[in-house]
Amino acid sequence: MNLFERYLSLWVFLCIVAGIALGQWLPAPVQAIGRMEIAKVNLPVGLLIWVMIIPMLLKVDFGALHQVKRHWRGIGVTLFVNWAVRPFSMALLGWIFIRHVFAPWLPAEQLDSYVAGLILLAAAPCTAMVFVWSRLTNGDPLFTLSQVALNDTIMVFAFAPLVALLLGLSSIIVPWDTLLTSVLLYIVVPVLIAQAWRRALLARGPAAFEATLERIGPWSIAALLATLVLLFAFQGEAILKQPLVIAMLAVPILIQVFFNSALAYGLNRRLGESHAVACPSALIGASNFFELAVAAAISLFGFESGAALATVVGVLIEVPVMLLVVRWVNRSKGWYEAGAKA
Repeated sequence: MNLFERYLSLWVFLCIVAGIALGQWLPAPVQAIGRMEIAKVNLPVGLLIWVMIIPMLLKVDFGALHQVKRHWRGIGVTLFVNWAVRPFSMALLGWIFIRHVFAPWLPAEQLDSYVAGLILLAAAPCTAMVFVWSRLTNGDPLFTLSQVALNDTIMVFAFAPLVALLLGLSSIIVPWDTLLTSVLLYIVVPVLIAQAWRRALLARGPAAFEATLERIGPWSIAALLATLVLLFAFQGEAILKQPLVIAMLAVPILIQVFFNSALAYGLNRRLGESHAVACPSALIGASNFFELAVAAAISLFGFESGAALATVVGVLIEVPVMLLVVRWVNRSKGWYEAGAKA
């Protein structure tokens, strides 16, 4: 992991402080940035999100889809957890914790928005960071690549209907035109740009491709951090009034991460998959494409919404929590292989 990835939680915390200070000291410029939008899309943030997402999608090789059949059991477990369990379990956890357990301590007008942010976070499986997690567990690289390519393909078509379904079940009204615009802007167009760029780079040789990846790698994190500064510049007043809101939003996210990673890991063991497949399967079942979640939350609900804040909490805890999962699957390799062979 590079410096940015390893200390992502620290950078996010510093962005929270910087954003809140900026919003308190320079409210006029912040509000001016907030008004720079077309069709509910904030132009500065839209540009930052493209810079955030495209370098990550550049790593995805959709040609790896033919590798799916080699580990069909592990792929099946990943798809089951990512699309049939995780979004619905998060909607349930949001209903339990946000609308009931923590409701007395949260602003009533933001409860629906917090739940929406949690759903958006859960409906976007990890695209880029899973390569890091897989490498740290000696995961099968071909399996990791093929499952990411398959998940991204499914996300193009399933993200909007799944989010709309879960928000509807949660009695949250979402304008379909805004949701579809978000999918077009933050999934379809970046995928097309990244794949065209990928082909052009590979035509110049693997060395040119790797050199470009290394050069633009920091762009994603830098754009993410700049987006977070702006977001917290708008969220600062609410956080200062209720500083524990971040901790309360973290609870359902933490439960979801540990539950889904354990479920995927256990199912792979039950089906007799290798440990090198079970690890990335469990990790992609637990981590999130938080860049997309943040983008969709801002587009659908705005900078000052609870949805945007909820997705950012996912960013805040992503690295330390996923490193815990990495440590757990590495330390349990003996236990896993004894059961898988049986």
